[in-house]
Amino acid sequence: MTAKKGRVFSGARPTGRQHLGNYLGAIKNYVAMQDDYRTVYCIVDIHALTTVETTKDLAFNTQEMALDWLAAGMDPKQSIIFVQSHVPEVMELHTILSMVTPLGKLTALPTFKEKVRDNPDNVNYGLVGYPVLMSADILLYKADAVPVGTDQIPHLEFAREVVRSFNFHYETDVLIEPQAVITKIPKVLGIDGERKMSKSLNNHIELAATPEETEKRVMSMVTDPQRQRRNDPGNPDVCNVFTLHKIFSSENEVESINKDCRIAEIGCVDCKRKLAANLNKHLEPFRAKRKELEGDPDYVRDVLLDGAKRAKVIAAETMAEVREAIGFYGVKG
Repeated sequence: MTAKKGRVFSGARPTGRQHLGNYLGAIKNYVAMQDDYRTVYCIVDIHALTTVETTKDLAFNTQEMALDWLAAGMDPKQSIIFVQSHVPEVMELHTILSMVTPLGKLTALPTFKEKVRDNPDNVNYGLVGYPVLMSADILLYKADAVPVGTDQIPHLEFAREVVRSFNFHYETDVLIEPQAVITKIPKVLGIDGERKMSKSLNNHIELAATPEETEKRVMSMVTDPQRQRRNDPGNPDVCNVFTLHKIFSSENEVESINKDCRIAEIGCVDCKRKLAANLNKHLEPFRAKRKELEGDPDYVRDVLLDGAKRAKVIAAETMAEVREAIGFYGVKG
């Protein structure tokens, strides 16, 4: 058996049932990395508290997200899969790291400014410290690597700066700087063809939707805006439906659609029907697995609790080293 390359950490906020954007942008990569790395995947429910107005759906959304992760192939035998709040050591490390993080650095981050713009009436302390908690997530498990798209590199660099600041301040090398594993994360547009696929914009296609629901959503997708009539030639290069065909349809079918659309041999309706059929076929194994998991309501809970136990072993070791490095009274050192 080939030795694993190192430990990978990644987390996602509990948004309930996952959609195509989540799958193509993150979940598919999570599954692929399991063979090469010691993977740690976390549903970051504490992060969600910074912007949610109510937590009445928090537990349900966590359960639904975990179901989708497992149905998509994330394997608890290969990965540690758990819920952030089940390992409270992350909050201790977050507090400690906040002591070596300048406030000006946090308020200057583009992500903070974006969140303030999106939530002007809820600029809470947690929102300011969000990047510190994110860093604590990564550093607590001594992740060697974090999968990121190029747009997320500044976020990881912030975590690396936190490591340098902590190690310099306490004259230690306890925390390690995680490296970026650059992933090709496609920008998956929603059914409106303009904005990124998002549940909040209601422009998404859920993985767990029924075939009929999926077809209805696909048939409502915006295609080439310049193509007004059936006999108008189209331009697949600007059509979101064709973009998804390149992912979920065969090479021959993609080539045929690309050619026929440009000469109006195929209309948008037929093009979307083909996509719906191919998408539903691709999702058949996922939906069958999800239905099987739903039949065992305790399974997901047991997976997440076992994952938390395994994560706590790593977390406890890290925090023991952190406390010793700081020099807390009564700590060995």
